[in-house]
Amino acid sequence: MTTALVIGAGPAGLMAADVLSQAEIDVTICDAMPSLGRKFLMAGKSGLNLTKDEPLDAFIARFGPLHPTMEAALRRFGPVEVMAWAEDLEQSIFTGSTGRVFPTAMKASPLLRAWLARLRAANVVFNSRWTWTGFQDGHGKFETPDGAKSIAADITILAMGGASWSRLGSTGAWAEHFDAVAPFKPANMGFQVAWSDHMTPFLGTPIKATALHAGRTSSRGEWVISRNGIEGGGVYDLSRKIRDGAPLHVDLFPDLSHQDVLGRVKKRRSKQSFPQFLKKTVRLSPIKTALFYEFTKGEDLNEAGKIADLLKALPVPILVPMPMDAAISTAGGLRISALDSHFMLRDQPGRFAAGEMLDWEAPTGGYLISGCLATGEAAARGALSWLKSI
Repeated sequence: MTTALVIGAGPAGLMAADVLSQAEIDVTICDAMPSLGRKFLMAGKSGLNLTKDEPLDAFIARFGPLHPTMEAALRRFGPVEVMAWAEDLEQSIFTGSTGRVFPTAMKASPLLRAWLARLRAANVVFNSRWTWTGFQDGHGKFETPDGAKSIAADITILAMGGASWSRLGSTGAWAEHFDAVAPFKPANMGFQVAWSDHMTPFLGTPIKATALHAGRTSSRGEWVISRNGIEGGGVYDLSRKIRDGAPLHVDLFPDLSHQDVLGRVKKRRSKQSFPQFLKKTVRLSPIKTALFYEFTKGEDLNEAGKIADLLKALPVPILVPMPMDAAISTAGGLRISALDSHFMLRDQPGRFAAGEMLDWEAPTGGYLISGCLATGEAAARGALSWLKSI
């Protein structure tokens, strides 16, 4: 019987194993962690956002520049296919008002249990605490609780993740075994801001009803003031742009035009103190007032036009991204150009790669999980095609 080795039990690896086992391939999955799908389970703690129900072209555009091989995988296994896959596992789903798709249970664990049950029913073998250490004489080598082990297989799917959340298994240590690796960079992360002491009462406060702008990209998502900076969905939406050098500004009145804000500013009474002016006349909330003071230190605030400009485009002095290990995901990894159109390594016939270990980037909101599922499906299909050709 044809055999397959899948290294990594995240969404990409499990999807590859699913496709291969349904094709009656004898599949063994090895993962370095004690249990399977740990990052998948972490993603579901606040509600497992599986995908985004939107037109396919719009969905793909949210990934930014894509290698044609990656785009082809997303077009074959996009939002419609992800939803059908979840329902095939007897997991009911729903689409929220923003188009985000979730399991009705709002957790990852029921879906993962159903998925693993299907794989076990297909006789997939799972090896936990097996850490991949490379290839030797065509065999996959592993360090295990019982010492060094090796596995020979007709095909191998590499799905070992990126370099964030190392405690969940994504260490990026595999990169030392490959030449065509783009440097890892944090993705979907917060940014450090050197807060002054007056911001201490607002730590942990969610910021609503603002718009963040980085270059020509904007987000109306909620964000949070953390002890070391800014985090949250609104920031993650723009993290690629900010990381790559775009200045960040916050519009404190996104539903008002500049002219409307200027009109409020011009109503300041001559004897009104500046704090009272911001509260009563401009109608700025306490948290927005705190941000305004924080980011206008040293500014001349006597001219109405300047004040209106700042209220509509308050510059945020970013220091650096939060540490990569605290990022939701990473950019960089095995270059897709090192793969053929079937996700097979050009210089290693029979070995395929998928998931976050590849050099692509996606925002939160269902795109990241969808991308992992799509590449796992594509790598498995590629492997089946290659088997037929030899």
